Amino acid sequence: MENSRLLIVDDETVIRDGLKRILESESFIVETCSSGYSAIETMQKRDFDLIITDLKMPGMSGLEVLKTVRTLQPHIPVILITGFASVDTAVEAMKNGASDYLSKPFVPELLLEKVHNALSQRTAPSEEVCFNREISRHHGFHQFIGESKEMQKVYHRIMLVSATNSTVLITGESGTGKELAARAIHDSSPRKDKPFVAVDCSSLAETLLESELFGHVKGSFTGAVQTKTGLFKVADGGTLFLDEVSNISLSTQAKLLRALQERKITPIGGTQLVPIDIHLIAATNKSLKAMAREGTFREDLFFRLNIIPIELPPLRDRHQDIPILIRHFLKKYTLEIGKEIRGVAPDVLSFLEKYAYPGNVRELENIIERAVVLAEGDVIRNEDLELWDSAEASSHSTNSLIERIPMNAEELKEMKRHIRDHAIESLESLFVRNALERSNWNVTRAAEETGILRPNFQGMMKKLGISAKGSH
Repeated sequence: MENSRLLIVDDETVIRDGLKRILESESFIVETCSSGYSAIETMQKRDFDLIITDLKMPGMSGLEVLKTVRTLQPHIPVILITGFASVDTAVEAMKNGASDYLSKPFVPELLLEKVHNALSQRTAPSEEVCFNREISRHHGFHQFIGESKEMQKVYHRIMLVSATNSTVLITGESGTGKELAARAIHDSSPRKDKPFVAVDCSSLAETLLESELFGHVKGSFTGAVQTKTGLFKVADGGTLFLDEVSNISLSTQAKLLRALQERKITPIGGTQLVPIDIHLIAATNKSLKAMAREGTFREDLFFRLNIIPIELPPLRDRHQDIPILIRHFLKKYTLEIGKEIRGVAPDVLSFLEKYAYPGNVRELENIIERAVVLAEGDVIRNEDLELWDSAEASSHSTNSLIERIPMNAEELKEMKRHIRDHAIESLESLFVRNALERSNWNVTRAAEETGILRPNFQGMMKKLGISAKGSH
């Protein structure tokens, strides 16, 4: 077991140094961290054979470290150390997957015995676990994948804010993973064992949204046949995530602002103030600052939400992450669909690395899923993509439309009209398809996001020969 790599996590310097000295005397390679958050960050960068963590630490406790390790790298044994030894904490630790339990002050011989036992009993990671370990080095939390400097900034910001109750505003284009970021903050916080409640503010009418958020008392309005608990209260102790917060009406914005200022809510039709304890995270793909200037969003609410901003970069700004994302989605859908596909052809990879991805990571995932379903060989080829984009539009360039040089003013006029009409149709097709990709081919949502009435949007689809299922 010589040269096994161990990670010690303890907020007390004297404990860290003492453990390190004892373990290095047995030829173990030892690293130390002073907090659970820094330990999880270190695990993303290097592999360890054993984790030794104190149970009682500020911020992220030893049990939270244990649960995170069990999620990210379940084959790694974890030993918990505490100065508050009891049967109850030992049982809870073992129930959550701890390999062993050691109370302070400890005897060096007993420590070494438990370390040797834990290392001898560890299981070798399966091929799937090895894949997940490789992937985990490229993401900061949970399902985020990418090692670009842009994503590293996001991971760092998530780690910083997860230890606080400060309100967070996540911005970014559709498909960049705003809810994923919100869940990562929650799952990395002391509130992780409490509810995570997500609300899509664009899917409910104003009156229904108010009722959902704040609740109502029986008889407060037509249809209120019984008292309803609002989501602010459902999320009590945990996290409330308001997605597409830009769609909230001005009157509801005023009530939301009051709730955040007072940390109390009043159900519709009620008179009693109800205290709330939540971590609020909001998200939008629009500029709330610009909306505040236009008068469509309250400036005071914007400042209240924008305490900790997190901006998710579009995929086109982090192209170096595309190959590992392709591999991740390829692995995911070959396992899910039950196909043996080795990879993608070189020309396909080159194309996918240069593509602009108006629908961001969600669009890339859709492309790979579709290719896996349609592929008839063991390698993804161009014909499996069925992707219509600007690259295809370029193949229908102006030169390809000129069958011959016009000989007179009338022919020139006619050919200019033909080229203009074709260019407009190509632009409309790009516009419609990009909107559908961003909304995961939900026609109603695509129409709403582009500001076009649904019947008119459907009319454009019909004219261009585009179906709701994404066919050509």
